[in-house]
Amino acid sequence: MWADVDTNKDFLNYSEVADLVVDIIRDPTMRPVTVGVFGSWGTGKSTLLNLIEGGLIPPDTTSNFIVVRFDAWLYQGFDDSRAALMEVIASTLIEAAQKSESVLPKAKKLFSRVNKMRALGFLVEGGALAMGMPAFGLGTKGMEALSKVFSGGVDSEAIETLREDGAKAKDHLMGILGEDKQQTPPQQIAAFRSEFSDVLTGLNKTLVVFVDNLDRCLPKQTIHTLEALRLFLFMNHTAFVVAADEDMVRHSVSEHFKDPDDRHITDYLDKLIQVPVRVPMLGVQEVRAYLFMLFASAGDKVAAEQVEALRVGLEDNLRKAWKDEPVSTEKALELLGEGVPIEVKEAFPIADRMAPMLANSASVLGNPRIVKRMLNVVRMRVRVAKMRGMPVNEALIAKIALFERCMDEKAVSHLYSVINSAAGGKPEILTTLEGLIEDTGEFEIACPDVWKTKENLLKDWIRLEPSLSTEDLRPIVYLSRETTPLRILRAGLSSEAAEALAVLKRITNTSSPSAKSALQAIPSNEQVAVMVQLIESMRAHSDWSSKAAGFDGAQLLADKYHEAGALLSDFIHTIMPGKLKPWMNTRVKDKRWFKSLERK
Repeated sequence: MWADVDTNKDFLNYSEVADLVVDIIRDPTMRPVTVGVFGSWGTGKSTLLNLIEGGLIPPDTTSNFIVVRFDAWLYQGFDDSRAALMEVIASTLIEAAQKSESVLPKAKKLFSRVNKMRALGFLVEGGALAMGMPAFGLGTKGMEALSKVFSGGVDSEAIETLREDGAKAKDHLMGILGEDKQQTPPQQIAAFRSEFSDVLTGLNKTLVVFVDNLDRCLPKQTIHTLEALRLFLFMNHTAFVVAADEDMVRHSVSEHFKDPDDRHITDYLDKLIQVPVRVPMLGVQEVRAYLFMLFASAGDKVAAEQVEALRVGLEDNLRKAWKDEPVSTEKALELLGEGVPIEVKEAFPIADRMAPMLANSASVLGNPRIVKRMLNVVRMRVRVAKMRGMPVNEALIAKIALFERCMDEKAVSHLYSVINSAAGGKPEILTTLEGLIEDTGEFEIACPDVWKTKENLLKDWIRLEPSLSTEDLRPIVYLSRETTPLRILRAGLSSEAAEALAVLKRITNTSSPSAKSALQAIPSNEQVAVMVQLIESMRAHSDWSSKAAGFDGAQLLADKYHEAGALLSDFIHTIMPGKLKPWMNTRVKDKRWFKSLERK
């Protein structure tokens, strides 16, 4: 099994990108600079940050850089992200200044300045002023209420918030907390920047701030963190590396600024991110090398120096991919040297066969986290099979798991159905398709309609070893239902969608207020993903004369979103292919999402 965490080992040939960013940060003519490391969920952004940090501060050497790691998601809901970021930086500078009698007092004063600004709301006001809106001494809630007033969304709650915050603002603006605290937000910001610059100059080092998990944050948290970078911290001797999904950051900008057009969103990001760097997309060769590395590094059966020899050899081959052929499976095993365990020898050919589909499937696209999670599910199923004495091997399990990952929900359900209904668990359709694999016309005719949408992918899958036509596949279906479903991991959910999913799973009626709130919280691009996971949670329910846990939540989701409803309708037809159970008929007979499928 493989831990789903970032690493400082380069299994993906990301070192080239990391070295590029290191060169940018090391160039004094480029500073101050903000580098955006952009990539979708699971592509290895955090690992790339680790490689960049390793390039700036090599082991056992003296460095001219002070590195701060800031996890924006960690502070969501607990602290103002601007204050949290500035406090983390100030704390790091105090630690770096311990041996300097002249700089340490300045670093401590900087830390104190952050706490003053937090206590008096100057960070909120500074951010508001940066966006061109006067804060009038209001706190965060007051600013949100004021925004509603300016946008025409006046309600009683907003008015009451303004009344309460207004009283606080009066005291705030009267300066009752002391002479030093009577400074205006611009004055406090200027003082902070001056003290910050003095500390960096005194240390004679460049501060490099890595901001990670920004795309997991709510829009407000995302914008606040970006504000702090530009308004409070952007000056000489600084560099920032922001790791995020660019689409999620653009969504945050759109939400926070009330749907600006694309040009204004782009302009906003261009002002914040001077150098955008994209995490490289993995092709077949990269995925293949990654699989080799995962199989070789699993457990401790292969010595670390052998794994490193494989990594170096694969990296060299990838860097010469423009002129050299990919490393063969045999050559990859030779790179490991003597004494390679039999399970590794057996796994490498599996990796070789799986790589093309994992790289080309639209539901994977070589995503390293998805690949790793899929392999973990395969290994988990192998262990269950061994414990129960089931006559299946890893290659067979991996092939079915690959179908689950790469094909859609309807296609997977159909495969399960034909396996369970076939004599001896050997579907005739698989035998037919294996025999027609080289005849495009006949293959297309024989292919079930539900599989035709991904016919080319299906052909690649059919060609993979081992052949399925002679195997009893019922144990594989059993394993897929008894162990963690692969499709749950297809896209990964944001924190909002994951929380909504948890609520929808546990509700027991369709009038639940918490369910309605959960539905509103699901991002528009994750509604289908949430339904997929609800369906997966209901697959273990065997007796459909009664309602499964999670069905109420799924029904509410289907009622609200048509695409999610189509998935639920298809699932219902799968579990009740004939006449519906009375309770189910009552539930769905008047539903538009259910009827629409019946008419097709």
